[in-house]
Amino acid sequence: MTPVHSAIFLIEFGAIILGLGLLGRVAGRLRFSPIPLYLLAGLAFGEGGLLPLGTSEEFVAIGAEIGVILLLLMLGLEYTAGELVSNLKTQYPAGLVDCALNATPGAAAALLMGWGPVAAVVLAGVTWISSSGVIAKVLGDLGRLGNRETPVLLSILVLEDLAMAVYLPVVTALLAGVGLAAGSVTLAVALGAAGLVLFVAVRYGRLISRFVSSDDPEKLLLVVLGLTLLVAGLAQQLQVSAAVGAFLVGIALSGEAAEGAHTLLSPLRDLFAAVFFVFFGLHTDPSGLPPVLLPALALAAVTAATKIATGYWAARRAGIGATGRWRAGGALVARGEFSIVIAGLAVSAGIEPSLGPLATAYVLILVVLGPLTARYTEPVAAFVTARVRPSSRTADAVDEAPAVVGE
Repeated sequence: MTPVHSAIFLIEFGAIILGLGLLGRVAGRLRFSPIPLYLLAGLAFGEGGLLPLGTSEEFVAIGAEIGVILLLLMLGLEYTAGELVSNLKTQYPAGLVDCALNATPGAAAALLMGWGPVAAVVLAGVTWISSSGVIAKVLGDLGRLGNRETPVLLSILVLEDLAMAVYLPVVTALLAGVGLAAGSVTLAVALGAAGLVLFVAVRYGRLISRFVSSDDPEKLLLVVLGLTLLVAGLAQQLQVSAAVGAFLVGIALSGEAAEGAHTLLSPLRDLFAAVFFVFFGLHTDPSGLPPVLLPALALAAVTAATKIATGYWAARRAGIGATGRWRAGGALVARGEFSIVIAGLAVSAGIEPSLGPLATAYVLILVVLGPLTARYTEPVAAFVTARVRPSSRTADAVDEAPAVVGE
């Protein structure tokens, strides 16, 4: 990099970071998640925006990948391997309901538009998978990581992410038109890798924590960050999501190692997570959105409702009261990184020119709407219920005891 390019890079990236800090302050004053502001900033300075960036784009792309990895690592640090396995065993029906309610609208929309069965499978994945990165950020911003409904949400997100270990190889094979044998090998490798990482995290979590643990913050930071990036990279190389690998590293760590890592990595997570949301906006050309805006809005409205229904049903099944059920549903609405990856595979294969812009508009709508539904679904539902039954004082309020952190 020449001195001139280096200077431009520093100016651009410094302006991005400074702008993110100022937007974060504005969001803090207004008491809502800064994610929509980060996305709008990315739109303003991305392809077709007001002032497109140039030299810093590649670094921002790498930072965005690290942001998703750190978000999922920090989410995993909140829970133990035993809690993960227990929740997965009890919540797998919610994963099935989630798939049925949220993949079906995408598949139906593709078929109604005459795009064919392969495009239907692709769009089904786009509408099915919630954004673990966005939801992790929102739960942290709203102080809900200790809420009673949060383990239910995490179970659904983990089931979705693990399902991607099956779905992505299948979609890749369909788009490439490869034979059954080649597709089966890819799928077997992905499933084996996901199972191995999960087995190691559950079985040898204590040994990993003992290996990582250190009284020196510098050494702890370097070992945890290096281990996370290594596992995430290997997982992605084996057709498993890097986010799944990072999440399972967090699950594997416990005790002092987890507490120390959480304290040290929180500032890095916030920085790179903000970069991730800006990067999403940078790669969205505003001029390509208007032609597909109406179908994207319709699909977003339907699948926002189905995600809320999914979260409500899963929380109700887990014995959570009405307040927590609505919070769970609202938190699941956001789509993000996986949906864009799936749409990107279809665009690269060239199966349907309109699929890429539609998926981008759809995700952009829900990644902006998601933090808002997470915050306001419960109070809106409470207001409507109070208007319908003004004299009732249900026992659901008892369920949301203030003793739970984040309530």
